Amino acid sequence: MTEKKSNLSNGRISRIVWIAIFAVNLAYGYQAYSKATSKNPKDDGYSDIYYLTSVMQLIREKYVDADEVTYKKLVHNAIKGMLHGLDPFTSYMEPKLYKQMTAETNGTQFAGLGIHIAFKDKKLKIIAPMYDAPAYRAGIKSNDTILFIDGKPTTSMSMDECAKLLKGEPGSDVTLTIHRDSENLTKEIKITREIISPSTVIWSYLKDDNIGYIRISLFARKTAEDLDKALSALKKKKITALILDLRGNPGGLLESAVEVCSRFLKRKQLVVFVEGRNPSDRVDYNALDAEKMLDTPIAILVNGNSASAAEIVSGCLQDYKRAVLIGEKTFGKGSVQSIIPMPDKSAVRLTIAKYYTPSKRVIHKHGIEPNVHVNVDPLTENKLYAQSFSNPGVIMPDFSGAVRDTQLERAIEILKGINLFNNKQ
Repeated sequence: MTEKKSNLSNGRISRIVWIAIFAVNLAYGYQAYSKATSKNPKDDGYSDIYYLTSVMQLIREKYVDADEVTYKKLVHNAIKGMLHGLDPFTSYMEPKLYKQMTAETNGTQFAGLGIHIAFKDKKLKIIAPMYDAPAYRAGIKSNDTILFIDGKPTTSMSMDECAKLLKGEPGSDVTLTIHRDSENLTKEIKITREIISPSTVIWSYLKDDNIGYIRISLFARKTAEDLDKALSALKKKKITALILDLRGNPGGLLESAVEVCSRFLKRKQLVVFVEGRNPSDRVDYNALDAEKMLDTPIAILVNGNSASAAEIVSGCLQDYKRAVLIGEKTFGKGSVQSIIPMPDKSAVRLTIAKYYTPSKRVIHKHGIEPNVHVNVDPLTENKLYAQSFSNPGVIMPDFSGAVRDTQLERAIEILKGINLFNNKQ
């Protein structure tokens, strides 16, 4: 017994000695560093690290549950806090979460709800539910705020942690507590997960106006291939104009956005560029070889839930005056994340760059302003989302509860005006 006490005492003493030595070294280092770096005393580093270790030791000594304050847990929590404070897309991935993410990237199938999410104003928002996916059928709508996932508050989680909770085995259930501002409604919705295989392109021919309509709901690997099929069919109709509907499109793959733009731009024209802290690290993405549609007037429909890759396409074609944008300001998600593996098999997802349109407009936090603003209220917007899938290209469908698509209507009017002007030249 005495020997055990002695060992414990020696262990405590050694830890105290280690902390004291570390603190002294920090103090000496701070003094030397302060003298050497008087140019920027506000960001000297040493004093803040010393402060951090002081708080860590205070927690170690005073917190009620000793098991919760191991150095490993405290350091991991500190890392999470540092990253969480930067932006909604930067986060720390525990080893299990990183392993799952790696498996998905390598092609392992996971079931989900069919929703696209993003943090906006520190709230987990639904950008859009995939049409006819489990979340859509359960009544989830664009702009819903997810408050809880299976009873766990989303405000205390990163995007990766939320995504992990939403995915699971096919046939398993998850309960979302959502709030809908437009209806002042808060409720729980139980949803069964399924394997999601979305179709990203639908099209129609507006015979009376000789205009083509294409809705792109997501930028996925097969989107450009499916777009080519739609464009080929519409070319046979000898359309005089084209409407691209990107409303509620949450984005997707950068490569897919570049491929889509390549159909409407000359080869090697700049589509988008990526730039980080160092301008010399800029990376350009240019239009590729593809079957082209270079002369047909285009109108693009956008709204507040058009994000990421959808903003790259709309911003690019707007810059070249290749398309007129109609609707509402886009979401403003235009940052690039790099996943950096750590020695303990965890990973850091870090924002390292931003996307810029060809005219050097920054997308992130700014969004893309349409050329013609046509606003709709949230209730109408949700009805139009479903309507545009079931009745693509129809301004006012003939069924009970249908709403008039004023954004689509304005796009048709503008394209007819452009064609009339061109014919008089």
